Amino acid sequence: MRQARILYKDEEAGVLTQNDDGSFVFHYHAAWIVDSKKPGISLSLPKTEQKYYSTFLFPFFYNMLPEGTNKQIVCKHYRIDENDFFGLLLTTAKYDSIGAVRVIKFEKL
Repeated sequence: MRQARILYKDEEAGVLTQNDDGSFVFHYHAAWIVDSKKPGISLSLPKTEQKYYSTFLFPFFYNMLPEGTNKQIVCKHYRIDENDFFGLLLTTAKYDSIGAVRVIKFEKL
């Protein structure tokens, strides 16, 4: 299992998890949900208390990944399998992302 903190404008909105079977779960933090000033991170992942489940990386996060030559360069440089979308997301979306959402590796203290 791998997890990532999902930040919206540098505030933690929720957690994205890749389970050992390759499926994905996304959920918002309770404090994010109850704050009416906090938006959903995307139209396809509106704020809700329920968890989102998927057998593949959610399209919102998949669209944050580099493509083509950029993907090849990142995968070669960081030694990431080109089919490891979660690993690629953790590597590229922590600093270099378009928009307000960043993806940071979840570190257990």
